Amino acid sequence: MDSVEKKESISGINKINRTRFDKVFDLGLIVIGLILIIIYAYPMYFVVIASFSDPVYVGSGRTWFVPRGLNVLGYEEILGNMRIWTGYRNTFIYTILGTLMSLFVTLPAAYSLSRKELPARRLINFIFLFTMFFSGGLIPLYMVLKDFNLINNFWLFIVPFSLNVYNMIISRTFFQSTIPEDLLEAARLDGCSYTYFFIRIVLPLSKAIIAVMALYYAVAQWNDYFRAMVFAPKKELVPLQLVLREILITNQQQQQQTGVDTATRQRLADIVKYGLILVSTIPVMIVYPFLQKYFTQGVMIGAIKG
Repeated sequence: MDSVEKKESISGINKINRTRFDKVFDLGLIVIGLILIIIYAYPMYFVVIASFSDPVYVGSGRTWFVPRGLNVLGYEEILGNMRIWTGYRNTFIYTILGTLMSLFVTLPAAYSLSRKELPARRLINFIFLFTMFFSGGLIPLYMVLKDFNLINNFWLFIVPFSLNVYNMIISRTFFQSTIPEDLLEAARLDGCSYTYFFIRIVLPLSKAIIAVMALYYAVAQWNDYFRAMVFAPKKELVPLQLVLREILITNQQQQQQTGVDTATRQRLADIVKYGLILVSTIPVMIVYPFLQKYFTQGVMIGAIKG
């Protein structure tokens, strides 16, 4: 009863202490929040309605809140191209396997560097950080990949570039600030090895940072096109982003060959662009809500210490 009365008294004091200025301030924050939501959400909403609208209405600026002159010409041109299904298949495979490989490399490396008893820890950290600012360049990279027989190879999208140093630093900071030293000492007294401790104790306690790293790596894999464009021009290996780029270029060339006037050609190209944006972003937007709570928690905890 005492605890209930104490809570009621505290809530009553809070209500009494809230002045008219506080209420106005809260209302101002709500208004600012709504404005920011509109600013960030409307462009994406416009892309959706524009992709289903007639190019004439979109080009003339008469499409604002609802689709006008319902038109799926852009989607017919995009989805009717069989290359896009090949690109979707390849990108899904690259994203899933590449993300798993990146987690397999990043998490053990981050945990190892978070341990103070690791020999040459400072030197290894310096070597990792050095690669964030300096690289050998494109030509040496091409020569290395060629020596490993990764040019025009499926494993080009899985094994190389699997470690991102920035993501590793975030994970390392998370382990340093979250995993207590006493927990390791107790496990060591029970005869637990470092590997067993990492797999059975650290990983179950690190769901937040695992979800964050999975999202980071998956989005990077999903949006990647540079590796395919430079190192794997083979059509069977082309990812979705490069296929969408080729469709857009092909569409513009076809419009020029048909002799359509410049304004109409530009409007049709814009409709295809809107459709390409949705086709390439919808899978990521579907996955993100399931990882949002872990995303916020993992980033904030990983940023406590620098």
